This record gives sequence, C-alpha cells and structure tokens, in this order.
Amino acid sequence: MVKLYNDGRRITAALSGDIDHHAAREMRRELDEVIERSQPEMLIIDMEKVGFMDSSGIGLILGRLRAVRACGGDIIIKNARPEIAGVIRLSGLAGLLVEVTEGVK
Repeated sequence: MVKLYNDGRRITAALSGDIDHHAAREMRRELDEVIERSQPEMLIIDMEKVGFMDSSGIGLILGRLRAVRACGGDIIIKNARPEIAGVIRLSGLAGLLVEVTEGVK
C-alpha cells in the first residue's frame, strides 16, 4: 500500500506491508503516476511500515530512481528496518541514493 503526501515538488510515499512481486507491481503503478504528474525534485520513500522486502523492492526503488532522475530529482529512503536497510546496502543501491536512514528496531 502507498500513501502519498505532496509538498510541491517534494513527494513522500509512505509504503506499508510486505514488498514482494505482487505488491511491488501495484506500488510501481501508483508511484509512476505521481512521478509523471508531479515531476518531483525529491521522492522520499518512508519504509517505516514495511515488514519485508525481496528483490522486487530493489527493482521498485531502482526503477523509480531512474524516473525521478529523468526529471532532475532524487530519492531518499527513510525509516527502513535494519534488515531492509541491509538489503538495500547489499544490493549496491544505497550508493545511488541521496540517503538511507534506519528506523527503530
């Protein structure tokens, strides 16, 4: 599930639930719509309520990173659980993002 908060050209996408192949498809659709419509300078992905993420989540983030950068923006990941932040770091994706912050354990 995705809840979107729009503050001009800064958009916060609060994700919740598990991010697997099926969930990523719906999240991708919602995020692509808002990126195309708003052309954000910053997309903040709040992962506080994400319990699990597999490689589909990495693909979800990477695809949105390309889309946001195409319009001159960037992505911040915030409040990721330590295990999810670890997956992001191990994938090499963390080095492409502005920031990845962990939430509480």
